[in-house]
Amino acid sequence: MKFTHSILLAVGGMLSFTACKTEKDETTRTVFFDKSGMDTTIVPGNDFFSYANGNWVKNTKIPDDQTGWGSFYELSEENHKKTKSILEAAATSGAAKGSTEQKVGDFYASGMDTVTIEKRGYDPLKAELAKIAGLKDYKEALHYMADDEINRGGVLFGMGVGPDDRQSTINRLSFIQSGLSLPEKDYYFKTDAETVKVRTAFLKYITQLFTLTGVDSTTARKKAEGILAFETTLAKSHKAPAELRDPIKNYHKLSVPELTKLTPNIDWKSFLETLTAKTDTVLVGQPEYYQALSAVLPTTSIDVIKDKAAFGYIDFNASLLSKPFAQARFDFYNKTLYGQPVQSERWKRIAQNTDTYLGELLGQLWVKKYFTPEAKERMLTLVTNLQKAYRNRIEKLDWMSPETKKIALQKLDGVTNKIGYPDKWKDYSEVDIKRDDYFGNVQSARKHATKENFAKINKTVDRSEWQMTPPEVNAYANPSFNEIVFPAGILQFPFFDKDADDAINYGSIGMVIGHEMTHLFDDQGRQYDVQGNLRDWWQKSDADKFTTKADQVVNQYNSYTVLDNLKLNGRLTLGENLADLGGLAIAFDAFRLTDQSKSDTKIDGFTPNQRFFLGFAQVWRIKIRDETQRAYVQIDPHSPAKYRVNGPLTNFVPFYQAFNVKPGEKMYKPEVDQTRVW
Repeated sequence: MKFTHSILLAVGGMLSFTACKTEKDETTRTVFFDKSGMDTTIVPGNDFFSYANGNWVKNTKIPDDQTGWGSFYELSEENHKKTKSILEAAATSGAAKGSTEQKVGDFYASGMDTVTIEKRGYDPLKAELAKIAGLKDYKEALHYMADDEINRGGVLFGMGVGPDDRQSTINRLSFIQSGLSLPEKDYYFKTDAETVKVRTAFLKYITQLFTLTGVDSTTARKKAEGILAFETTLAKSHKAPAELRDPIKNYHKLSVPELTKLTPNIDWKSFLETLTAKTDTVLVGQPEYYQALSAVLPTTSIDVIKDKAAFGYIDFNASLLSKPFAQARFDFYNKTLYGQPVQSERWKRIAQNTDTYLGELLGQLWVKKYFTPEAKERMLTLVTNLQKAYRNRIEKLDWMSPETKKIALQKLDGVTNKIGYPDKWKDYSEVDIKRDDYFGNVQSARKHATKENFAKINKTVDRSEWQMTPPEVNAYANPSFNEIVFPAGILQFPFFDKDADDAINYGSIGMVIGHEMTHLFDDQGRQYDVQGNLRDWWQKSDADKFTTKADQVVNQYNSYTVLDNLKLNGRLTLGENLADLGGLAIAFDAFRLTDQSKSDTKIDGFTPNQRFFLGFAQVWRIKIRDETQRAYVQIDPHSPAKYRVNGPLTNFVPFYQAFNVKPGEKMYKPEVDQTRVW
């Protein structure tokens, strides 16, 4: 499977993002760093994150409908408001059937029509639940999952279509480990109080969903226990999140006969035919899972398999149904797992779902109103300067041979930069949107996405496609495309403002750009060549040196703790930490190409170099709930905000110089001990 790296993990749609101006406030921003949020009682060299953001952290209350607050969250809120204004206008426009405005407007209106949704209860699920109830054995169950036009593979098969890692011009059908409802395998086995609490809540949630569909509480509880036991068996075969980061070990191209021999109790020929997947070759990321599934299916009661399928179907759709279903789902996934006290307002959730299911339709309206050509031009200049800085760094590396440098530079020169929005928009003509059928609208969009995806199998890859929508506050690197992508949603303050001084822009969006560029050369990305193929293009001695340096980064982040005693996983977060370290260095080098960098003029009392680092720290002005942090340590490849600031800075001499960091201060490391990769 592909490894696409984003600047931030968005969990369950809980994060969305921002702007420096609203429609009601068209005043021009003149201040680009918030001095009031600093805690100047802290020595910068002891804890720069708290020096730059300490008072803000102390005085900020996380809103009840959020898992955290800060830069990404605030921008998300502003972008939601912008999206709302577009959707409300579209919903009252009387636009012609089939038009962009009609589809996004009626989708939003249908989601806001709670009277109709409440009246229908779980009626939209009844026909499908009856099908599941009629299944006679596991083979029928597998046929049912393959035949599902909306959720191909159902609850047991994780599937996707994308570039073959070793032949990036061709799309392949890929299978990854699946079958679990909890975030990752350790949730099924750990015995600490917090994990036991999650499993107890999970049983309660399953029981609640079944009782809401008319099952008596005793039977519902037995179903829940059977599902948890079944998932626990499957979890034993799962790889941990850190193990999924190795693209070589998670790549297996298999013919259908080879896969069938490996998993003899799954009739793959029939399964693929039912999927309408015309292929004799597939990629399997984690064959161990499918071997375990093949072994357990014949010995598992068909009632348990049906219960698993039924629960998965109800869970998959619960947020689209009446309030008891939506509330039950929120209480488990958002409140228990991530500590969010209350649901966000309905309009926010429906606006987010409009973006999820009709993203590039909404995106067309969004960028027309909120993304200027001037902003795109300034971004292109920033990206160009960052590439120049990265090229210079590669050329001067003292640990890499000329042979490997030559290919690395070819790869860097071949990077595609996507800014703002796609050049070619997706076609949603087959999606049927009705003003009075929210559930049906979502299913139509899902069905269309599935059909669109499966039509790509064994076809030439379209490299113009985007994996994020324009309103998203995020960015990503895709090694299979050798590209970096920046949606319009993130190209706003505090990440970017066309009127800000270079120090702020290079410290914020410049670092984000450098971060994504570095992902193409991190421990995973470096294994892909300029065409996006998984291929070893490194001299062995250079690869060994890179690994030694990467291990130093692993050890550094392994030493950090959160919530008093919870250790970070330096191996899980390695790619993001390398990208943060490289992104900061590249952005600073690019900043040094600007006129401001060459001056001594202070703004807000700070030198240009100091403002660069303060702008960088301001981007990571984030505070999150303990429950969210606990979950992220297990599943999120990104380090907590504090260490995304302090971690890279401990290895960066220009920071030491800007803030006079001295021996004895907590962030100080002798230069010989500082880790430098790119």
